[in-house]
Amino acid sequence: MCINGQMRSKILSVDDSITVQQLIKRALADDYQVLLCCSAIDALSIIYQENISVLLLDISMPEIDGLDFCRTIRSIPKFQDLPIVMVTGRDGAFDKVQGRLAGATDYLTKPFDADQLRQIIRRLITTHALLH
Repeated sequence: MCINGQMRSKILSVDDSITVQQLIKRALADDYQVLLCCSAIDALSIIYQENISVLLLDISMPEIDGLDFCRTIRSIPKFQDLPIVMVTGRDGAFDKVQGRLAGATDYLTKPFDADQLRQIIRRLITTHALLH
């Protein structure tokens, strides 16, 4: 999808809450192409098919939780540098450390501020572009 002749970065949000998905889409849709899915299994398929710029990942999900999925993504050479943001209700210091150890690039606690989410995404896309 193009805006002013430029490709919009794709953001994939993985969360089993439809409400959270809609909040994320509303916060980012003006600037990015937002893809939504509710399971790690669906997300894995999408990241292989689409050129994802940033992955937003909830920790608490059925089947495979966000931490395990993050570790899985980091074990795949193609995705080792993919920016991953944990967007979760878990806000303890231990939870944040677990997120970092699993390979998360950043951590955002729900309920999140839309401006803060946009700021994190913008920073990660800019940094990632400079590195590649």
